Amino acid sequence: MTKRRTLLNTIAILAFSGVLMAQMDMPASTPGNKSKASSAAPATLTGIVSDAMCGAQHMAKDKSAAECTRECVKQGTKYALVVGKKVYTLEGHEAELDKVAGMKATVKGKVSGEAVTVQSVVPAMKM
Repeated sequence: MTKRRTLLNTIAILAFSGVLMAQMDMPASTPGNKSKASSAAPATLTGIVSDAMCGAQHMAKDKSAAECTRECVKQGTKYALVVGKKVYTLEGHEAELDKVAGMKATVKGKVSGEAVTVQSVVPAMKM
């Protein structure tokens, strides 16, 4: 009976671990799994340059979108790109992002989840 209880407890723990890993969106450690950094896909995104704290809705109502973005970044928040309802956190090229803060821009980089490692930033063409 003790062996059976031990076996059932082991199965329960393994099943619970699997559920937890699925909830945490963590890949199981199996051979051949790639890290998230290596699975970053190159992409070109066009949206409004903002900051990660405010996203599409700026909190400083007495300032322009550009001023609010720059102020939030000075306080430690990262730049972000608002594409529709999605907000991507931007890594790198802060000087170029500062120039287009609050404006529509096209960002090329590697997308991994909701983060983009920026390779280039240009103001978006007006149509």
